[in-house]
Amino acid sequence: MAVASFERPEVMRAKVCLVGEPGVGKSSLVRRFVYDQFDDRYQPTLGAKVSKKEFDLRIGDRPVHAVLTIWDIMGEPSFRDLLKDAYFSALQGVLAVGDLTRSRTIGAAAEWIDAACHVSGHVPIVVLGSKNDLSAEPDAMAVIDEVAEDFSAPSWLTSARTGQNVDLAFLTLADRIARAGLRRGISPSDR
Repeated sequence: MAVASFERPEVMRAKVCLVGEPGVGKSSLVRRFVYDQFDDRYQPTLGAKVSKKEFDLRIGDRPVHAVLTIWDIMGEPSFRDLLKDAYFSALQGVLAVGDLTRSRTIGAAAEWIDAACHVSGHVPIVVLGSKNDLSAEPDAMAVIDEVAEDFSAPSWLTSARTGQNVDLAFLTLADRIARAGLRRGISPSDR
C-alpha cells in the first residue's frame, strides 16, 4: 500500500495596508475578502481597522500558508502624514484603491503609495479600481493604467458588491510578497 506524502507548507505572515481616499471602498473590499459579505451602507473608517485572513497558495512548487494582517486605513489625507509611521511601519504590501466613479481618487492613490513606501521602503503593490459594477468616469481606466505603470504594479478592476476580482487582488498581492521574500533569500516562514 502506497503512503501519500504531504509537503508541509511554509508559513508567510505579512502586514498589508489598503490605502486610498475616503469612500473609495477599502472597507467593503476587506469585508468581501475576509467574510465574503457586502454592505452598501457607508461607514467611514476611523484610524485603522485590522482584520486577518489565512489561505494557501503555491509559489512555484512550494506550498505556502499565508497569514495576512490587513490594515484598512482611514482615507483622510490630513491624517496620512500625521500617522503614517504608525500605519506603515513593518508593512510588506499595499493595495492602493481608487473609485472608478471618481477618477481623481485613483490619481490620489499614488500619494498614498508614496507615503507607505517612504516608511517601509519598496514593497509589492497592487492597484485597484473599485466599484466596477457602477458607471466609471471616462478617464478612469487611463488613470488606473498610469498609476499601475508608475509603480510597476498589476492592476485589477474590482467590485465588492459582486465580488469581481476581490480574491484575485489579495491573492496577487500575497503572491508578490512571497516571491519578493524568496528573491531576497527570505523564506516565507521567516516573516
